[in-house]
Amino acid sequence: MNVSRIPRRRVSAWAAATLAAVLGGSATVLPQSAAASPPRHAQVDAAVLDAVSAGEQSRFFVVLKDQADLSAAKKAKGHGARAKAVFDALRTEAADSQKPLRSFLDRKKVGYESYWIANTLLVTTADKNVVEELAARADVAGIVKERAYRLDDVEASSRAAGTTDSATPGSGTTDSATPGSGTAADAAGAVTPEWGVADIRADQVWDQYQAEGEGIVIANVDSGVQWDHPALKAGYRGWNGTAAHHDYNFYDPSGRCGTGGAPCDNTGHGTHTMGTMAGSGGIGVAPGARWIAAKGCADDHCYDGDLLAAGQWILAPTDRNGDNPRPDLAPNIVNNSWGGGNTDFYQDIVDAWNAAGIFEAFANGNDGDGVTCSTARAPGAQGSSYAVGSYDSSGRIATTSGFGPSLNDGSTKPNIAAPGVNIRSAWPGGSYNAISGTSMATPHVAGTVALLWSEAPSLIGDIDATRALLNETARDVADTHCGGTAGFNNVWGEGKLDALAAVDAAPHTKAVVTGKVTDKDTGAVVAGATVTVKGGDTSRSTVSRDDGTYRFTVPAGSYTVTTGHYGYTDHTATYEVAAGENADRPIAMTAVPHHAVTGTVLDAQGAPLAGATVEVIGAPVDAATTRADGTYTLPDVAEGSFGLGFTPPNPARCNGPSNRVLTVDGAETADVRLPRRTDASGTTTCAPAPYGWIKGRTTLALSGDEDATGVRLPFPVDFYGVRYTSLNVTTNGLVNFLSPRLGDLTNTDLPNATQPNGIIAAYWDDLVVDKRASVQTAVNGAVGQRTFAVVWNNAASAGDSSARVTFEAVFDEATGAVTLQYADVAAGGASATVGVENQAGTDGFAYSFDRSALTDGTAIRFTQGSNR
Repeated sequence: MNVSRIPRRRVSAWAAATLAAVLGGSATVLPQSAAASPPRHAQVDAAVLDAVSAGEQSRFFVVLKDQADLSAAKKAKGHGARAKAVFDALRTEAADSQKPLRSFLDRKKVGYESYWIANTLLVTTADKNVVEELAARADVAGIVKERAYRLDDVEASSRAAGTTDSATPGSGTTDSATPGSGTAADAAGAVTPEWGVADIRADQVWDQYQAEGEGIVIANVDSGVQWDHPALKAGYRGWNGTAAHHDYNFYDPSGRCGTGGAPCDNTGHGTHTMGTMAGSGGIGVAPGARWIAAKGCADDHCYDGDLLAAGQWILAPTDRNGDNPRPDLAPNIVNNSWGGGNTDFYQDIVDAWNAAGIFEAFANGNDGDGVTCSTARAPGAQGSSYAVGSYDSSGRIATTSGFGPSLNDGSTKPNIAAPGVNIRSAWPGGSYNAISGTSMATPHVAGTVALLWSEAPSLIGDIDATRALLNETARDVADTHCGGTAGFNNVWGEGKLDALAAVDAAPHTKAVVTGKVTDKDTGAVVAGATVTVKGGDTSRSTVSRDDGTYRFTVPAGSYTVTTGHYGYTDHTATYEVAAGENADRPIAMTAVPHHAVTGTVLDAQGAPLAGATVEVIGAPVDAATTRADGTYTLPDVAEGSFGLGFTPPNPARCNGPSNRVLTVDGAETADVRLPRRTDASGTTTCAPAPYGWIKGRTTLALSGDEDATGVRLPFPVDFYGVRYTSLNVTTNGLVNFLSPRLGDLTNTDLPNATQPNGIIAAYWDDLVVDKRASVQTAVNGAVGQRTFAVVWNNAASAGDSSARVTFEAVFDEATGAVTLQYADVAAGGASATVGVENQAGTDGFAYSFDRSALTDGTAIRFTQGSNR
């Protein structure tokens, strides 16, 4: 398929409705010129206009009219191929239609972020003229203010024994943290399912079909997940049984989890919903499924930029930096327990997921009162979304469960109802917690689809048929006070979810393949081995359990089965299976020898680097730390090919990480010189520079704490693509290109969307300019070769006037570089931020944050773009 020639459909669903309806507020159409045939103006969110009219910075989405036609892409065969076809179509359309708009914004020196899944750009500007020009463009459908949505609110449930308080994520609990001990076991050792799992009869699916979701990958867009929770660790796709690998398995566009790439959950919500989908020990509907996650919600709020990035990642997972997309690794199912308002936001993303064969489930919201109609909330309330209501263990609809009809489009909502009151599931800290809400109901549906697709693989990717099965087998509940029928109404939707009935009604044309993975020489069980089966349009993967057994279902046909595990050669077998066959396929793996790996790590300037971490990626090998001379030893590495990762010490300063392929077939030596570190866009890098202190001459009118003043530059300065002729200087060691931002500002790591943005943090700390201190400037050199220095002399720490620092930021006219120099930094920057950040707070370079990374008589040079 030639994706560059895919026909377009006009107008994004996101911008199709008026912005007043979309955003739950007023929208404005900019005034047109009185000239003949005035240009058509796109609608602009009034909040955007209000901000830029007052000269204030605004962040908003410019939504393009043209959208990719996905009708051809959705016909591709096989999950990976279909996801790739949709990804290619969307990205090609975005690259094509966004090009003129990007050129316009580049000319205007306005920062932006591009999204291909909804064909939109997130723009940051305070220029009203730019907004007016954008609204007048023929390719723009609308201008939408950046907003935040809430995680679907949860109600605190009455606490059962051994549960935590829902308001304290990760707090102490009396629950056991033993793997698989999420619920009590009977005398025979069988797992007792939670009430919701039993109510939808998922446990009967396990017993009658021996299906637990094997071969299916499930995801959530939520607050993150504690990946190593005892009930979740074994099912995490990034865990191979011996080591964790987070690339393509977890994504955090919010940056809340730090730079290491490991999953985190700072609210508990995402861990809880994932536990209900795929947790072990009786808490999860599909404990045999594998899971991945995107942290679309920074905390209890989900910002639409993060949600868009998460939506893209679900369709095409990337590495931890958001690079190198792999649509072939897209999940089969995605749960969304968040929402708010009556927006059309995310409808394009839902359409793209469905086109790729990814089943989505959305919470219907908790704004109900048990009586009032039209309390369902988007995106669940959108007609194209599959929304879930909530009921309790006595079979009554939850008081807060949102009712239809939808205020978006009049559609009947929810689509179905599931257990959502007093649902006990995983919680950060290795504990368990019982909470309530449609957030808790929705993962019951997502988990049921995993059971259904695992047992009936012919349904994988068939969204319409799957929805029809869920709907047809739901247990009807007649409540028509908000409209509808006894079989489909605006309180219960199609009725109560029934996993067993859905699986019973599914087409059973599969073959079942089972076996045990063992060591060929010793006969020992090999747990955690990845077993992948491929044939025709089918590709399924599972892992061997603690007893070495595995199970998956596939359509009849010929297959190649590949089994991999650290310390063993890959095992490959080819065989045919017939419909209805129960095939036993044991796998005996051959162990390989182990060897030592040694080497030397140099920093970006070629000097030995102590304290760097060296790890064999994806293997259960203890990481090594480089010695004072930069050398390291990994004494025991199995033969095979691995990724070898080199991470600079914290703070990384100007050193970037490095990865290389390591093939071990004997004793190996692997030396590396780390590259220069850059910001996310590759725009900015740094390097140690020769120290040459510049003495200040002109004293600025700055004094006290949190003071700031504007300074006219002697020559223009380019910073993240924008040319400036003036800047603001603060007592707190900041150069700010956008505004002084007076007030008590606490230094943060960079980048950070919270203002101030567009900054150079020479030594950002809570500093005071008293009678013993000053802030000065100086200009040196001839025109074309000038330097301009901003000098902080003897500035005192706000908390300890005896702790003083002297430092400066020097701008170079000839090279465009900025050099930070440190004459006296006794504390080494232990409580300061040093680095640069772009105007939107979305990209930056943190040299250090609250770390002792500075020494007297040193200099750091930051360069951008072609000046590097």
